[in-house]
Amino acid sequence: MRFLVDFDRGDLIRFWITPDNPTAIGRVAVSVEGRRVAEVPATIIDPNIRAFGWHATGQCTYEITPAEVPDLPSLPQLEIRDIDTNLLIHRRVPAEGLCQNKVLLLNTSIKPETVIQGLMFRHFQQSYFGLGKLTEDMLRCIFDSTTIASSFLSGSIVVPRYESNLPPDRILTSTLIHDPHIEMATRLLWLKARAEAAADPGQAWRFGRLAEAATFVAEHDLLDVKSLKRLFRLLPEPAYHLLYNPLTRQLGTRLPDDRVHPGNSIVAVEILSRIGIVGHRDSFEAFVTSMLDRLEIADTVPAPEPIPADVVDLAGRLRQVRAVDGMLTFDVIMSDAVRSSVAKAWTS
Repeated sequence: MRFLVDFDRGDLIRFWITPDNPTAIGRVAVSVEGRRVAEVPATIIDPNIRAFGWHATGQCTYEITPAEVPDLPSLPQLEIRDIDTNLLIHRRVPAEGLCQNKVLLLNTSIKPETVIQGLMFRHFQQSYFGLGKLTEDMLRCIFDSTTIASSFLSGSIVVPRYESNLPPDRILTSTLIHDPHIEMATRLLWLKARAEAAADPGQAWRFGRLAEAATFVAEHDLLDVKSLKRLFRLLPEPAYHLLYNPLTRQLGTRLPDDRVHPGNSIVAVEILSRIGIVGHRDSFEAFVTSMLDRLEIADTVPAPEPIPADVVDLAGRLRQVRAVDGMLTFDVIMSDAVRSSVAKAWTS
């Protein structure tokens, strides 16, 4: 699926969407204050879309007018979403006070940065969370769009694959680095929490190959160091893939399934050096303060979500497992370097 908003002129909103089914005629839903007020099909044929091979007929362009949405020119807020995917296509909000930047927060943890997302949402015209769940075509459309200057993007993506779509003059990139042992503990408990659903044949499809990893982790006692050592000796490939230097994988490879080699750690460090704002979870306030200052947003820095006690305890036990050291070598080096750099800059 590809899309582009041409303009929102008040009395006319024009855009195009190419659906995943190249023979289908797409439809969008228009909502006002959370209530769906119209469903509109694509009505205009664009021969260029057909020529590019994106759609069989090229009937992919939409025009929203007062005929479809009464009082359209006077509506201060509305949302347009693709019906098939529920992807946000356009959001109209009052422009006053909005941050006129495109900002990307790269989530490096398996848990999204919900506190930061909640803070930033109200300061931007459009926000896209969970980028890692979107298709490559969707991501490139979101990154490359020049018609929406005010947007906040957040999620976990393999950065080298999309770095060419993230020029620093158009998109401010940022990331918050987590302690690797805390992150591994978070991922293990994340897997364990999904074991029951993963063992259900009717739900296992939701987890893909991680269903096996979740079931495997649940068979081990994470409170016992000996059990943890046994877990890492017998770790199945999907679990190993999820736990092995995930930060290096995210910053140093081009595909999610690429193997991680020492050379990838060099690439990861280079990528990290090109990110606009880099912080560490241990200095959460410093990171958010830096973002607000850079974007000239006047708002209160929220408290970070507390790290659960069971995660902290498990991270402590993981530090006693020798196999874990080899699985986190590259990530520990980067995390320590960022932590040290942030500490020096913030205290000075």
